[in-house]
Amino acid sequence: MTMQWKTRITELLGCEYPLLQGALSRFGYWKFVAAVCETGAHGCLTAAVSRTPERLRNDIRKCREATDKPFSVNISIGNCPHEDKMLDVILDEGIDVVETAVFNADAHGKRIKDAGRKWVHKTATVKHALHAQDQGADAVIIVGLEGIGYKNIHQLPTMVTAVEAARQIRIPLVIAGGLGDARGMLAVLATGADGVMMGTRFMATEECPVPARYKHNMIELSVNDPRLRHRVLAEPDPAEYEEVMKLRDQLPLDRWLPRLEKVMLKDEDWREAYRMWEAPAKYLGTLVSMAVGVIHDIPTCQELVRRIVTEAEALARKHPYPSDLST
Repeated sequence: MTMQWKTRITELLGCEYPLLQGALSRFGYWKFVAAVCETGAHGCLTAAVSRTPERLRNDIRKCREATDKPFSVNISIGNCPHEDKMLDVILDEGIDVVETAVFNADAHGKRIKDAGRKWVHKTATVKHALHAQDQGADAVIIVGLEGIGYKNIHQLPTMVTAVEAARQIRIPLVIAGGLGDARGMLAVLATGADGVMMGTRFMATEECPVPARYKHNMIELSVNDPRLRHRVLAEPDPAEYEEVMKLRDQLPLDRWLPRLEKVMLKDEDWREAYRMWEAPAKYLGTLVSMAVGVIHDIPTCQELVRRIVTEAEALARKHPYPSDLST
């Protein structure tokens, strides 16, 4: 029998499967997002990729021409140029779901809710997810330690985060961080979460505009590589963390956040950090999570999602557990 993949997040987003594509800095282009949506997963267009409000409007319209499936648009606070005008375009174009991330998004969330749209906020801790819930967010995404992108010194491992969040979060909950296959998806759903977000795994697909050499590097990279483990799992240098935190009120947010992120990733050149939407593809192509452990090929988005869903259904039939996803 076929599993019923209906959860609160599929109902909220209008997708077939509780599987979300991460909003990838510099790589969340409309063609890629449309390809994800066509699989039954949920695609997210990254506003920062468009650079300007005018291009964002055009990209939203192109994405709609390429797919009739719903998609969301991401605004990463402090990591997106022209944030307020970008949100103007998103709301004006009738986008139903807006995702915010990286930093406090209360003001943007209020605008989204006042416009009658759905607000999804992505964070790295349960504490900040609870704050977004209290501010009226319709759903939250929490990224565990094994993930990449903007990290937090208080981040916990993905499964610990999933269990703790499921106990406390009342609204639809999505978990991310080092996930990339059927086993990871089922494990997260078994905690009581409503969906899974995958960033690195979707980067290693044919349609994602990541340079091919970086995709192949993901196949070769092992989760036991000490450089990857240090970059993703280790705490930052205490002295450098203290130094960058002292700069918090001295620099504009879009200048300070990239420095903080580089400190969290143990990059020695953190004092010369650039704004993320201006970062070279070489740097962004190396921002990979522990999901590389399950990356062994570069499929199309359709092949990837079909594989995950098929394997998840087979595993669930072999090892059933009480849930809304029972066959």
